[in-house]
Amino acid sequence: MREPLKEKLSLLPDQPGCYLMKNAQGTIIYIGKAKSLKSRVRSYFTGSHDGKTQLLVSEIEDLEYIVTESAIEALILEANLIKRHRPHYNVLMKDDKSYPYIRLTKEAHPRLEVTRNMKKDGSRYFGPYPNALAAQQTKKLLDKLYPLRKCRTLPKRVCLYYHLGQCLAPCEFDVDPTQYSEMTREIVRFLNGGYKEVQQDLRRKMEAAAEELDFERAKELRDLIKHIETVMVKQNITLNDYTDRDVFGYAADKGVMCVQVFFLRQGKLIERDVSIFSHYNEEEEDFLSFVTQFYHEKPALPKEVDLPPAVDADLLSGFLPGVQVHIPQRGMKKRLVDMAAENARIALRERFNLIERDKDRTIEAARGLGEALGIGYPKRIEAFDNSNIQGADPVSAMVVFIDGAMEKKDYRKFKIRTVQGPDDYGTMREVIRRRYARVLKEDLPLPELVIVDGGRGQMSAAMDVLENELGLFIPVAGLVKDDRHKTAKLLFGDPPQEVSLKRGSQEFYLLQRIQEEVHRFAITFHRQTRGKQMIQSMLDDIPGVGQKRKTLLYKHFGSINKMKKASVEAYRQAGIGDKLAREILTRLNGTDEKDGKS
Repeated sequence: MREPLKEKLSLLPDQPGCYLMKNAQGTIIYIGKAKSLKSRVRSYFTGSHDGKTQLLVSEIEDLEYIVTESAIEALILEANLIKRHRPHYNVLMKDDKSYPYIRLTKEAHPRLEVTRNMKKDGSRYFGPYPNALAAQQTKKLLDKLYPLRKCRTLPKRVCLYYHLGQCLAPCEFDVDPTQYSEMTREIVRFLNGGYKEVQQDLRRKMEAAAEELDFERAKELRDLIKHIETVMVKQNITLNDYTDRDVFGYAADKGVMCVQVFFLRQGKLIERDVSIFSHYNEEEEDFLSFVTQFYHEKPALPKEVDLPPAVDADLLSGFLPGVQVHIPQRGMKKRLVDMAAENARIALRERFNLIERDKDRTIEAARGLGEALGIGYPKRIEAFDNSNIQGADPVSAMVVFIDGAMEKKDYRKFKIRTVQGPDDYGTMREVIRRRYARVLKEDLPLPELVIVDGGRGQMSAAMDVLENELGLFIPVAGLVKDDRHKTAKLLFGDPPQEVSLKRGSQEFYLLQRIQEEVHRFAITFHRQTRGKQMIQSMLDDIPGVGQKRKTLLYKHFGSINKMKKASVEAYRQAGIGDKLAREILTRLNGTDEKDGKS
């Protein structure tokens, strides 16, 4: 341990606050909170720890701390600092997964939409829903029941939704605000569990329509009633108080924690969230940190949160004002907390069984690769590959491996802007420049190794941009393929020389995975780009089809294949005239199409 760090440890105050651990480059790698900074921070450097904590401690070269007046202030400060700095060892605590919600906007002409991005804008949010499909189905059902506007910006004339009876057309007609008030009140009641009343109302209207011999209307209403029952399906686990609550349970072992959250909405269990991450403090403290990150800046909060025993519920209550925080002692709520904890234990055991060997292999492979190159341990590796067909539609892709394992959320795609024709070296220069200029600008983590898919030319291009343009001295390696497009050799150094790696070794297998993954990612992106351009060009060549009609066609049909198979009648329903519909079908299929029924 460095002497300045020892001095800081000896001067730590016995007060609550947050501590920021830094590595040799001055980068914040871990942020924690403590009721006593003195005892908490010193505990990292005394006694025995598991491998993960040892890895964290081995990287600590400096630390800072911020004293707060209370433990609740430390809890809030920790959540804010983690969100701002996103240290590597904290980022693993909570992934970026989010669930869909239905949003009822607060506008003069309100609308419904499905979103994962909740804002404090006065809108009402309902959820979370098990998946995007469930949220979309519920929204479509509400669209049929309540004719709110569908367009983000009001068009100049009525659209198809007006003719389908699913919009009041505020673009052309004045709408009484009381109509909106009544509809929004009904929607809120529906989404808060009052859909049974809506079903009963529809059943009365269906019977009245049947008595008046309006069987077509009666059939529509019958189908709506069935659709409501299908979408708003009952769950097996329910509480009869109809309260929105989140139920937490966790398990921890070997420095890894699993947290399971059960979402109960209107008393029904609709979904769960599972998060597994490394932890470095006491179980209860890191669990509490997880919960604060889980709710950080989330406007749609449940009415109640149920926690396992030994957690400081009062502290969390201060972080979640207006939310009832409980530690249930008996009954159904206690059973749900126990069930969440048991699920967490099972998930953690399964994860250990699946990844124990693979994790050891990937870390050892990364260490062995670093030793072979003489660069130390390359914790973060970023690899690049270019893709084009004779210079057409050039793209590039970057994949990231951390501790020898894929980190897909950090993958990036690049559409080439400045290079014309098949210039692989120029493409590599542009991509490296764009990537690491942004890394410097946004203070993102730098890799310990950059790998380019190519030989000496690609390596030279990358090193020139990094060193001479950006002033970065990051090791650059090149991967060369054989005639069968398989990894053949690794180049490194200046000038580049072949690095001796035994085929079949963990290090060589890691390089193969990196090269195959970046190639797959680049090829997939290139195909998507080419496919979109081909589709766009097919519609762009049709007279009378501009950007608005193109958007309308995609919105109505969903794909070119469905446009090809559609009838003229189907195009009428999309607001396209018969003459233009026949022209579109002729261009897409190469033959004349006759009028027909869909």
